[in-house]
Amino acid sequence: MQARFKVWLQGEKPLFGDGMAKLLEAIDELGSINQAAARLKMSYRQAWGRIKESEERLGVKLLDTKVGGESGGGARLTGEARVLLQKYCLLRQKVEEAVHEAFRQVFGEQK
Repeated sequence: MQARFKVWLQGEKPLFGDGMAKLLEAIDELGSINQAAARLKMSYRQAWGRIKESEERLGVKLLDTKVGGESGGGARLTGEARVLLQKYCLLRQKVEEAVHEAFRQVFGEQK
């Protein structure tokens, strides 16, 4: 048995959560929205829509993009996106540790 939890940043509407974090991490690793979307089993359109929606809600630009051509296109995280992603991951880690510790205190060690 284990405790489960979900973390996201919320304003009037959801702003940022695990899904967007995974998408940004994949874009950062692969340098491509299209490749990141394929890895996460979503369409390019869906990925791009989520990014634009998050940018509007957060009020910050998350990606710098380069249109394809002979040298190919690409995408990279902005400085703001990197800071947001780092802070979100740190928050998620701290919440996870707190949940596991609270579970251990309430239910004891589980095998």
